[in-house]
Amino acid sequence: MQVQLPIFPLNTVVFPGVTVPLHVFEERYRALVHHLLTISEKPERLFGIVAIREGYEVGSHGVQSVHRVGCVVQMTSVDPYPDGRFDIEVVGRRRLRLDALDTSGSYLVGDVETVDEARIDTPEGVHEALRTRETFEEYRRRLSHLRGDDVLDGDLPRDPEFLSYSLAATCLLTLQERQALLEASGPLDRLIMLRHALREEMRAMRAIPSLPATEVARTSWSPN
Repeated sequence: MQVQLPIFPLNTVVFPGVTVPLHVFEERYRALVHHLLTISEKPERLFGIVAIREGYEVGSHGVQSVHRVGCVVQMTSVDPYPDGRFDIEVVGRRRLRLDALDTSGSYLVGDVETVDEARIDTPEGVHEALRTRETFEEYRRRLSHLRGDDVLDGDLPRDPEFLSYSLAATCLLTLQERQALLEASGPLDRLIMLRHALREEMRAMRAIPSLPATEVARTSWSPN
């Protein structure tokens, strides 16, 4: 079923189950937050985030085009500034497909359809999740060794779907790689893609032992 949602283009990819802080300062997106605050039921404070394909979040050139597959998010907290800016926190709820975008109002509004996720509560799915977790744990140990500190910690989801989203959000990946993961047909394909990306990253670590440090497995996620 197609619905209309406010749309917030960003230079990042947001995944279901993952919590993301946002600093809102542009007038168009301040208007979006003001609109959300008029909705009394907090679970209904929903909008869509899509990654920018061409252009910039702000400035004279602005957003030229966006990716069609994004994420429905819920605004879970808001902290206003006296000058009209906001710090907000959102959590991803489900994937969306953007069919049309209306730019005529005070904020962007899109015609969207939610994208169902294929379930993999099967022995194959559980096995793939286990293999990907093991690959990530090896990656995390090697990264900690390169940093010269303790092994990075952080609990990971057991559910294959949320595991795939959590790793997609926290691993060292380009925007294009994250977008491809978001667009994957389901958790099974996403886990396989992630395992391949982690192995490629570990090969890079062996070749270049001075890679910059990163914060891994510390992005908050929520299955609710």
